[in-house]
Amino acid sequence: RLTRNSIKEVASDTFNGTKMYRLLLSGNEQLAHISPNAFAGSSQLVVLDVSQTAVSSLPDSILGGLKQLFAESAYRLKELPIVQRYTKLHIAKLTYPSHCCAFKNMHRNRSRPTSLCSHPEAETIPAFFREHCSNSTSISCSPTPDNFNPCEDIMSPIALRILIWIISVLALLGNAVVLLVLLGSRSKLTVPRFLMCHLAFADLCMGIYLVVIATVDMLTHGRYYNHAIDWQMSFGCKAAGFVTVFASELSVFTLTAITVERWHTITNAMRLDRKLRLRHACIIMTTGWSFSLLAALLPTVGVSSYSKVSICLPMDVDSAVSQVYVVSLLILNILAFFCVCGCYLSIYLTYRKPSSAPAHADTRVAQRMAVLIFTDFVCMVPISFFAISAAFKLPLITISDAKLLLVLFYPINSCSNPFLYAFFTHTFRRDFFLLVARFGLFKTQAQIYRTETSSCQHPTWTSPKSSRVMYSLANTLSLDGKQEF
Repeated sequence: RLTRNSIKEVASDTFNGTKMYRLLLSGNEQLAHISPNAFAGSSQLVVLDVSQTAVSSLPDSILGGLKQLFAESAYRLKELPIVQRYTKLHIAKLTYPSHCCAFKNMHRNRSRPTSLCSHPEAETIPAFFREHCSNSTSISCSPTPDNFNPCEDIMSPIALRILIWIISVLALLGNAVVLLVLLGSRSKLTVPRFLMCHLAFADLCMGIYLVVIATVDMLTHGRYYNHAIDWQMSFGCKAAGFVTVFASELSVFTLTAITVERWHTITNAMRLDRKLRLRHACIIMTTGWSFSLLAALLPTVGVSSYSKVSICLPMDVDSAVSQVYVVSLLILNILAFFCVCGCYLSIYLTYRKPSSAPAHADTRVAQRMAVLIFTDFVCMVPISFFAISAAFKLPLITISDAKLLLVLFYPINSCSNPFLYAFFTHTFRRDFFLLVARFGLFKTQAQIYRTETSSCQHPTWTSPKSSRVMYSLANTLSLDGKQEF
């Protein structure tokens, strides 16, 4: 018993020639190093207690004989040796719940089982059979993993691991192209283009978050239990959480701003004095950035936490303040969705008023609005529903299922927005070809866009009375006479 002796190091050959069954080193808070050869020449150790010490590793030479290991409040012991080296361990009381995952369904490598194991009555003596015959074992380990950190990798199913890479690459490439074209174009910076730049940047940040999560999962695959603490408590996890909350809130805010701007433009098409100017858009997006930064910053100062789960989302709702924070964000996202739905419904009703609008154009607008609303619904509502139930401590799905939502639904807008708001529009295609033509590519296509007169500018299927409304619709919904959605 060497407890509370201010020991700082256990040097090589310290216990040479000793016969120990139990060694208690607990309470030596300055003990940071145990030499790999500290137990050379000693008898096999059965019980080791390094609780409340600063050790970061254990000597491999003693692991084979240990039956009981106590390492409670040993916060620097973040990585355990290979579990197969604990050939006789029965009891483990550790610091971190994730380490107990290492002993779940552990198999022992017994190359020479005793001949008595073949006796018919060997299995009737559980203690004997477990100690000398069985390759699998049940180790009593504490603390046990909780529902927020189950015994699995960050992305456990292989299909999910592949899918997150596909979605993250699509989000990165799609939004990077949108930003490149919008910022590299020589066209005048209008309010819609200004808002689209912010939307593409927010969705690009979401792609960066997904790449970070996928990379960490790849690097820790199969041994996440040894990296869980380092990752979840690290600056990298906090940075990833900050980026995803910022990106999510800024994307939702910008989508809402784009929709409201379209609704305002159409409903006030005859009132040029009420047109939304670029300075107004700057004020709106400054508000959006301020709100998104504040929402992402709060978990770093104690309101909820990014370290609760392996995917670094603010799922800590232990305190009332954290509950209010999480529920408030989710409710705001749901309200934003209803705002988008209301605006598109109003736009559609406005669009149907001119009696001369052809049926096929009416159908295209309805289809486009339906897709926009559907993608928003799939992205926001399922996640918000399950997250609100979890925030009130009535979870309807497990963390493993939540990861499926993270990969399949959470980034849907980040992947679809470049197509719905950019790639499928006539204006974006024109800007793209004109941009690449400067580098000697697609010159013929660029010349066509330079010389053609867009039907958005001269709509032929509107009556004189409604021509300004139809022009606004064509611009805001990115429809033209040659485009099929």
